[in-house]
Amino acid sequence: MLALADAELDHGPRNEKSATMRMCAVSRKVRPIDELIRFVIAPSGEAVADLKRKLPGRGLWISARRHTVAEAVRRHHFGKGFKREVRVAATLAADTEALLERFVVDALAIAAKAGQVISGFGKVSDALERHGHNAIKALIHASDGGPDGIRKLDVMVRQNGRNRDETAEIPVVNALNSEQLDLALGRSNVIHAALLAGPASDTFLSRSHMLVRYRMADDEGTAAHAAKKSPTQTVQDTHD
Repeated sequence: MLALADAELDHGPRNEKSATMRMCAVSRKVRPIDELIRFVIAPSGEAVADLKRKLPGRGLWISARRHTVAEAVRRHHFGKGFKREVRVAATLAADTEALLERFVVDALAIAAKAGQVISGFGKVSDALERHGHNAIKALIHASDGGPDGIRKLDVMVRQNGRNRDETAEIPVVNALNSEQLDLALGRSNVIHAALLAGPASDTFLSRSHMLVRYRMADDEGTAAHAAKKSPTQTVQDTHD
């Protein structure tokens, strides 16, 4: 069911479960809800991001890009949208990015607990050698990791793909730094990991894509490119 485009606010999470589209309060354009972030007013009167779309109260939807959230703060869209006085932190755009990062870290931790993550250069390279593309849903590299290990795994992926006649690329996720990977996987000095197939892995990839979109420049061309990105393409950290 398409949410009404002329409705600035939704009517709460329970009433919006069937909605697949919402209108961005900044651009006034209707987008799929996966490309938007829902904001609600906390009991303290402050605007907060509702990433799971479950917090009570009416919600204001804004395109899931840092530039757009910052513009919403600067142009007082929250007060206008909620039609009341709203406390809006000047750091809301950065705070929302931090929440998204935690959202991704939590998803990776859940995937690891489900046995859907292999960590460590040796184990990842061994999995590639033994099972090839069929066993690996995505490669994960720390954004602050050195290029040497990434280059070696990339060569291995390409070589194994040719040997096994596997033409599909393996997505690469480098939206998290090594400290965040350590936190998610419960070990130290994680630079490389591999994601195995499973529902928890799908959730991690979906949240990673949302984080990458948030960090992208807020323009229609970039947004369209990200929206059309296939599951076999790279999911990278493009934060300036």
